[in-house]
Amino acid sequence: MTQPLICMCLTGKTLEEDFQLAKKYEKYVDVVELRVDHLSEEEQLYVKRFPSMIYKPCILTIRRTDDGGLFSGSEFSRTNLFARALAFAEPDKSKNFAFVDFEEDYHVPSMHDAAMAFGVRIIRSCHSMNAPVHNIRQRCDEMRKTAGEIPKIAFMPDSLADVETLFRETQDFTDYDHIICAMGAEGLPSRILAGCTNSFLTYTSPQETLGKMNGIGHIDPISLRDLYGFKSISESTKIFGITGWPLSKTSSPEIHNGGYKKLGIDAVYVPLRATSISNAVNFADAVGIQGMSVTIPHKETVIHYLDEQSEEVVRIEACNTIVKEDGKWIGYNTDVGGFRRALDEFLCGTKIKFKKVAVIGAGGAAKAIVHALKQMGARVCIFNRTVEHAQRLAEKYGFSYCQLDARSASKIDEYSTLIVQTTSVGMNSDAPSSKENDPLYFYEFRGNEMVFDIIYTPSVTPIMRRAAAAGCRTCNGYKMLEYQAYEQFALFTGRDMEQTNPDE
Repeated sequence: MTQPLICMCLTGKTLEEDFQLAKKYEKYVDVVELRVDHLSEEEQLYVKRFPSMIYKPCILTIRRTDDGGLFSGSEFSRTNLFARALAFAEPDKSKNFAFVDFEEDYHVPSMHDAAMAFGVRIIRSCHSMNAPVHNIRQRCDEMRKTAGEIPKIAFMPDSLADVETLFRETQDFTDYDHIICAMGAEGLPSRILAGCTNSFLTYTSPQETLGKMNGIGHIDPISLRDLYGFKSISESTKIFGITGWPLSKTSSPEIHNGGYKKLGIDAVYVPLRATSISNAVNFADAVGIQGMSVTIPHKETVIHYLDEQSEEVVRIEACNTIVKEDGKWIGYNTDVGGFRRALDEFLCGTKIKFKKVAVIGAGGAAKAIVHALKQMGARVCIFNRTVEHAQRLAEKYGFSYCQLDARSASKIDEYSTLIVQTTSVGMNSDAPSSKENDPLYFYEFRGNEMVFDIIYTPSVTPIMRRAAAAGCRTCNGYKMLEYQAYEQFALFTGRDMEQTNPDE
């Protein structure tokens, strides 16, 4: 495994803006890429000055619109810009561009000769913005015109399966320097685990300009180094992760990676966005991932890919944690313990034994929560849009069930001592309550209900905001996430994340 460099893309409108960003993130990056196509037309005339302004090697890039950039002028104009930037090299090489990015179809002998003469390494790039690239090693061989060139392939995967193929094709690719990455959210593992593909570097963007690279899948350099410990990832590093869909926001990497750092464990925890659990499991097998957190919507379908199940998984029929043991995937459920601990804190000593509790939803998370409420002696009614799912879950525990719609308001009122919201409705929504983001939009809170929403992003969901305005006590799902993560951490590592002395 190689140790890739961290390259930060600079996409400011002025050289001064790019200089300030390069200075701010200097200790987090090894190389910067000056994206000339993002500069104003006037600023583009002075790009030759930039390498002498900073203290890091710099890549000169003028990306065309067809390749995901902003340069829409003629190739003649672009060649003139390359020429202005590369001509009249300084005797001190640190004041010149260290690399220049030419696309695989850009062949201008004078530019190639100038780069070679001034010691500027050529990155020969291929950007496939709408489809994956396969046969990566063969493509790299074909793109590389001279021994010093660095072939670069960046593509948009259709699914995590394409990223899996990338890792399989490059795991022993050490013949020469190359840059390989998958774009988009599914491609994030190829950036964090760039060493596993023996990539020469991995691309990042400053936090301030991540929005400009929307859809490309860049991560900021501080998160890459501090959250994921990028510079410490080696062949001995154990890899864990979380899989789900859409997995747009998750705090699990902060919890797990923070625990590894605290206890001095050589491990990294990576998001694996996957439309199907089969893609996630296959990816894990290909990369050598030893454990995964499983979230919406895969908590039930993952069971079909397990070699063994814990007693709770068998009973609940939902799994949120899988661990590789002796080549077999073993399934566990830590949602039960995480929910019970978080709920006990929220209740502040109030007992719910024999109390009526409304559970909204009947999916994988609800199965664990209903199991926990049964253990706690509550009397539960399960409300779900698809009433058959609610019926099946309720009858398993001898509970009541009801269709979730406006007609169920009185039934919810009957079971409203505690309302536990288990669906994904309201996730990532800061908008006012509506039919689309509030599963109980039709229910009028009296003010004496307690509302526990397992969503933690946002910290106050539309239903929580509406309930609190009526005087209800509310709680989001962050503590549940945290406590179930502690149990997962122990399953993954055999260590207690909550211990106060790492040497114990």
